[in-house]
Amino acid sequence: MLNFVFDNKTEIIFGKHTESQVGELTKRYGKKVLLHYGSGSIKKYGLYEKITKSLNESNIDFIELGGVVANPKLGLVYAGIELCRKENVDFILAVGGGSVIDSAKAISLGYYYDGDVWDFFSTGKAAEKVLPVGTVLTIPAAGSESSTATVITKEEGELKVGYGSLLLRPKFSILNPEITFTLPNYQTAAGAVDMIGHVMERYFTNTTNVELTDRLCEGIIKTVINNAPLAINDNNNYNARAEIMWSGAVAHNGLIGTGREEDWASHIIEHEISAKYNVAHGVGLAVIYPAWMKYVYKHDLNRFALFANKIFDIEINESNLEETALKGIEALENFYQEIGMPIRFSDLNLDDKHFEEMASKASQGGKVEVGLFVKLNKEDILNIYKLALK
Repeated sequence: MLNFVFDNKTEIIFGKHTESQVGELTKRYGKKVLLHYGSGSIKKYGLYEKITKSLNESNIDFIELGGVVANPKLGLVYAGIELCRKENVDFILAVGGGSVIDSAKAISLGYYYDGDVWDFFSTGKAAEKVLPVGTVLTIPAAGSESSTATVITKEEGELKVGYGSLLLRPKFSILNPEITFTLPNYQTAAGAVDMIGHVMERYFTNTTNVELTDRLCEGIIKTVINNAPLAINDNNNYNARAEIMWSGAVAHNGLIGTGREEDWASHIIEHEISAKYNVAHGVGLAVIYPAWMKYVYKHDLNRFALFANKIFDIEINESNLEETALKGIEALENFYQEIGMPIRFSDLNLDDKHFEEMASKASQGGKVEVGLFVKLNKEDILNIYKLALK
């Protein structure tokens, strides 16, 4: 196990009707608030009314900025920064899923910075001061509600890049599973894939003697696999949606990565898919993970066999670990298909014409390798795209 520091100060308020507390929670941090949200579903299903009622009851002055889309765009971030400065905002309340929260975090990054906020994403510049952010989660998936990360897409050049800082952890996050009852099954499924992906980036590691976090990783993945079909078959299944919502937060709040080297190759490789084709991140991950696994599994047959056994109860064949590993990959593919996710580019009606460009971008023009479990160069990335084709 490696040395580590675990620091997560996000206050989680979990359960039924908890969104009614948003005004009191917000009042601790700001008097003039940016209410940030997406395309308007929060108004359609009544959440907007509940949020604004609570803010008004707490005498919170707020302005609004909607319009966040999947794979949130830099252009809206610029608009948010300008609006917050003009209105002297001192707090951002993000009501939505990971895209809304990531957009809010990026606005908070840029508020005090004299330069271009994209500098943080393009150069890794260290953040020194940000606007505080709070969230009301509507789509369990990205884990941004208690993570240090934000991912933004720059329209020019179709660049999707992540950035992380401890300063970006939200001050509080309200998680009410009831809010997710109205989610389309496709979003529920894509969110499940995203959560599993966040765990797999930590699970497939070269670090040894990490038994505790191994068991935590396996528990989260199995919980998502067990409950995602239940939520899809019964949208109002509170218990299943509660398990999923909490799993999504724990999968990406830093806990399961403590003491172990993390990979993140598949996320980097997938970012080129969602940047190019604007597919949901979880959908792209459902295509990439099986291909990545098939490409790297021989690097550590024991770990892939363990994955098959612990996640899918596949008996380990000690005389043929490769057989066990491949059965585990197949079982993951079957689960993705069971919940309605694609597992190949061809399932998305996409071909290979942009593979070379995407592999070049993911490897920064062939200059860098991605991932740590197995370091992958441009050619490796291109081969993984090809494996995922059909």
